[in-house]
Amino acid sequence: MALLEDKVALITGTGGGQGRVAALTFAREGARVVGCDIKAEGNEETVELVRRAGGEMTGLSPVDLTSPEQAERFVEDAAAAYGGFDIVYNNAAIQYFGPMPDYSIDAWRATIAGELDIPFFVSKFAWPHLVRRGGGVIINIASVAGVIAGRVPPMIAHSAANAGVIAMTRQLALEGAEHGIRAVAINPGPILTPASDRDLGDNQQMRAAITDKTLLKRFGRPEEVVELAAFLASDRATYITGTDITVDGGSSAW
Repeated sequence: MALLEDKVALITGTGGGQGRVAALTFAREGARVVGCDIKAEGNEETVELVRRAGGEMTGLSPVDLTSPEQAERFVEDAAAAYGGFDIVYNNAAIQYFGPMPDYSIDAWRATIAGELDIPFFVSKFAWPHLVRRGGGVIINIASVAGVIAGRVPPMIAHSAANAGVIAMTRQLALEGAEHGIRAVAINPGPILTPASDRDLGDNQQMRAAITDKTLLKRFGRPEEVVELAAFLASDRATYITGTDITVDGGSSAW
């Protein structure tokens, strides 16, 4: 039996990167997936890739999850697609980097909205559906920046937002326990996605500054985060809740 057989997974940010890999992996493991992204074209590409691989996915886009109204609509439409859901995978995020004191107020607010508001909104509106379902699991993709500081790139808002995601996850686990709802955060370190690869370009100095902080001296792959998430979403992980798990190549070990 596949790891997520008969489960329905709501996954945000499925237009590319880790979200696309999550959709493909969860579908491979037997879940029916409902995904969304602000980029409609990328999201439809993911739907097509999942279906070509023999999986089942419904795509909803464009959706701006920084809008509570759009987040609520997405959750309601996701619930309607397959009659409810068992897994909420908060992957979508928007962040801006920069050093103090030049970091702008607009960048701060946009990052807090893009990294902390999004998982809160989706979890808030998904909560009643999980309660009616008799339980489920919320997986929040945070960041190692929520537990350690970083020089490259400078990340004041990114750090603050993800510390908030980690703390929120614990509170969700506390409040959800009586309803059979688990909540777990994953803290990725430097993961090389198509977007981050594009942003880094041929700046070998910045690439080296990032990977030198890891013990493994390399970027992680999206699959190395998503395979853990699939396990955490499964019935093999039913005693794991209220915690955060770091996947960072050893960045936070020293």
